[in-house]
Amino acid sequence: MALQVSPATPDRWPDVATVMGDRGDPSRCSCQYFRLRGKQWSDASPAANRLALEEQVAAGPPPGVLATDAGTPVGWCAVAPRSAYPRVLASPNWRGGDPDAWVVTCFVVPVGHRRQGMAGELLQGAVDFARDQGAAVLEACAVDTAQAGKVPSADLYRGPLSVYLDAGFKELSRTSPQWVLVRKTLSR
Repeated sequence: MALQVSPATPDRWPDVATVMGDRGDPSRCSCQYFRLRGKQWSDASPAANRLALEEQVAAGPPPGVLATDAGTPVGWCAVAPRSAYPRVLASPNWRGGDPDAWVVTCFVVPVGHRRQGMAGELLQGAVDFARDQGAAVLEACAVDTAQAGKVPSADLYRGPLSVYLDAGFKELSRTSPQWVLVRKTLSR
């Protein structure tokens, strides 16, 4: 595997669109769930969500990192300052977090590229990107699959707890057995 993880810059938009695909949750959401709340979210169409992500990529800073394997797009991880995500700011799952932290909100790994360690590679790319952008802290709301039992792949978009722990994140709190707020202090 010739895996490369890099920021989703405007020239990479076609690759981001490829990872989001044309069906399933990623194609409908386009990583807008945490950027919208209430009626804004319920009224948003898949096309509007895709356009919003395209505009975020075009405007910069990059709203995430993209993984490619020998030039083929194989994964996405959304990472941005907490302030970019109104749903994160309002969610009880994220309470107790650092208001100045950057956060990882979701992973997208298309079928055919899963169960190959892609989430860990994407998370390391997100850590590096956040650090390069000046972030001192990175947080996420992970899924504890050991507590949740069998979790459908669509519900793992936040990332499994084990991936975060392997990357040096520490558990801060739980709002349920399966939702775990984690944090990593980034060294410069």
